[in-house]
Amino acid sequence: QVQLVESGGGLVQPGGSLRLSCAASGSIFSIGTMGWYRQAPGKERELAANIMSGGNTNYADSVKGRFTISRDNAKNTVYLQMNSLKPEDTAVYYCNARVLTTGSMRFNDYWGQGTQVTVSS
Repeated sequence: QVQLVESGGGLVQPGGSLRLSCAASGSIFSIGTMGWYRQAPGKERELAANIMSGGNTNYADSVKGRFTISRDNAKNTVYLQMNSLKPEDTAVYYCNARVLTTGSMRFNDYWGQGTQVTVSS
């Protein structure tokens, strides 16, 4: 019903930047909170940042001041601008969206397939 397609991951040197994008498509009536989670090897998935439909944002302490989340509601797309990247930012990054599909009575969570971000010299 809903697909989330991520792009923008890759290999970058410490101190570098990357921009992730995630576009939602399908039987979408409305999208609530959108966010980016990440999972490093051997660790649990954690929230990196999210953004409400009205634009309010939340960030993990570890990325505050370095990452910026934004969204384009007309395109059903969420972005994550990552600056001053560190080796500890290395992880698979997953897009998440809370979506009300056409004909549904409640919002459900949907996930992207994940995109690898590797920070290494």
